[in-house]
Amino acid sequence: MDDILKRLSEKKMGLEEAKEELRRRFLVTGVSKLDFGRTERTGVPEIVLGEGKGAKQIASICTSFLEVCGRAIVSRLEPERVEEVLYGLSGVHREHVYDRDARLLILRGEKFEHPVRGGKVGFITAGTSDIPIAREGEMIAAELGCEVMAYYDVGVAGPYRIVSPLQELSEWGADVIVVAAGREGALPTVVSGLVPVPVIGLPVSTGYGLHGNGETALFAMLQSCSPLLVVNIDAGIIAGAMASKIARQKT
Repeated sequence: MDDILKRLSEKKMGLEEAKEELRRRFLVTGVSKLDFGRTERTGVPEIVLGEGKGAKQIASICTSFLEVCGRAIVSRLEPERVEEVLYGLSGVHREHVYDRDARLLILRGEKFEHPVRGGKVGFITAGTSDIPIAREGEMIAAELGCEVMAYYDVGVAGPYRIVSPLQELSEWGADVIVVAAGREGALPTVVSGLVPVPVIGLPVSTGYGLHGNGETALFAMLQSCSPLLVVNIDAGIIAGAMASKIARQKT
């Protein structure tokens, strides 16, 4: 809002234009209340959750985001639904990127310029089953302008495996590290006890038995004896977004 008020006070924008810009950013109404101004306010765009929505509804929402913001991001979109969503866009996007592991679709319009805000975010997974959730975070951090480096399957069952990734991330200059783990969720605590940069624990719903499906991993991370930030189970997007905010603060 500050930029609008500044331009208005400097007579670089008229009153009606200012009202329209405020409406565009903050006062959009309809069946889906789309938050076009979230990037300007928070640095992180609104992300469309694909689960529970029909392909036509997703396409309609994405069309609005593309027309106003130049970009649309859809999470938890199964591969078999991608083509139907793209068909419903009617050519309003310039390019798209879809990752089958992350189930994340990114759409960019003709005039969209990818942000380069700086910051380096490292990602580590305890097992290969944790990769899809970590990939969600990687793609979001990269889309928000950060450099990303990832290492997979370095869990505590083979502790020697973590040495090389941490050394390489340190030499690379990682500003923050996201560690995804399921089962007993021990890896983020171990990493946090070995590095000087912030670590985000990302519990994943891998594992089974008593308090399986990520609950034990979440509880373990919350009880970490080394300083650790923790997000919710399978919250790869939140981990990636917060990691990008932390990384950008250090540039």
